Amino acid sequence: MTASAALSWNWQWRQPLFWPWLGLLMLGWIMVASASTGIADYYTGNAAYFSIRHAAYVVIGATAVAIVSQIPLAFWSRIEPLFLLLGIVVLVLVFVPGIGHEVNGSRRWLNLGIIKIQASEIAKLAAVFYIAGYLVRRQAEVQQSWKGFMKPFIILGLMVALLLMEPDFGAVVVLMGAALIMLFLGGVKAGQFFLLVLGVGAISVFVVMLEPYRVERLTAYMDPWAPEHVYGSGYQLTQSLIAFGRGDWFGVGLGESIQKLFYLPEAHTDFVFAIWAEETGLLGASLALGLLAVFIAMVWQVAWRAQRMGQVYGAYIVAGIASLLALQMVINLGVNTGLLPTKGLTLPFFSYGGSSLLVCCAMVGIILRVAHETPLTTEAEDD
Repeated sequence: MTASAALSWNWQWRQPLFWPWLGLLMLGWIMVASASTGIADYYTGNAAYFSIRHAAYVVIGATAVAIVSQIPLAFWSRIEPLFLLLGIVVLVLVFVPGIGHEVNGSRRWLNLGIIKIQASEIAKLAAVFYIAGYLVRRQAEVQQSWKGFMKPFIILGLMVALLLMEPDFGAVVVLMGAALIMLFLGGVKAGQFFLLVLGVGAISVFVVMLEPYRVERLTAYMDPWAPEHVYGSGYQLTQSLIAFGRGDWFGVGLGESIQKLFYLPEAHTDFVFAIWAEETGLLGASLALGLLAVFIAMVWQVAWRAQRMGQVYGAYIVAGIASLLALQMVINLGVNTGLLPTKGLTLPFFSYGGSSLLVCCAMVGIILRVAHETPLTTEAEDD
């Protein structure tokens, strides 16, 4: 592969992953445009306010993919410690007055004026790069000793502590889930891995029981229709389930949702999929789920191909990103459908939110770069 080919700007669309990503981006904009009309008109007088802003984020996100996909993996390897430091620093900055921004009692955002960035989005990606680099440098130690296996959790423990202080338990679940998957793929001993999983599970239960509002969410999840929950902690779930019920097979029609008119809170962010299901029914929901499944499957395919071609660092990075995205998708969809307790996590590429979309697009740029650096034989000959 020549240097000029590596720096070209016209290869991204030839990667198979490019088209499912573009489909998710466009479908997400349609979802947000439809789900946000009521709240946008109420707060701004312009029903298209959030639709226009999301369209701008889509353009910026596409630009981010084009730029990030030009960055060689060798560069990420060199700046990995600085990236990890940035991930920790942004988690600290959310507690600094004037920089950290509080919403609904949680300090999760950095206020940069024109955009508010969720610190956990940067921290999760930084953690993926850190673990990937650690597994490459210390693979034998990780596989052979408890010490090598446990060292990464010193850094991860610090990140988890900062996330719980915000609080952002959902980000903790996604971060630790991705870390465990990456370590499993790194070849840790089965006994060590399952002991760690049990330990993380026990700590998670303790953290949930520590906060009354988390316990309340859990009890509401068990019976959201109970009189003490239906207009309280179970309200979002019941309204989401009503949206799915109204959607039936073919939906009530795009733009015709009733639940988005202030019945279902966070209709254009955390519960955008419920509104989509209401408007397009089982058919539209299945289409969206199918596109998500194809996208995640193709990301894992990039990781497996990189592993086979000897690009271990890139394989670990893509596997970590795939785990982050897949876990967040599963949790958000589980919350929307009542399979999991209510938790504030956006649905990647679909939910409204600038920082979430931009980081997801940056992840896609990284995946495309790994795919570009580990081409199939025929692709290599073409270059």
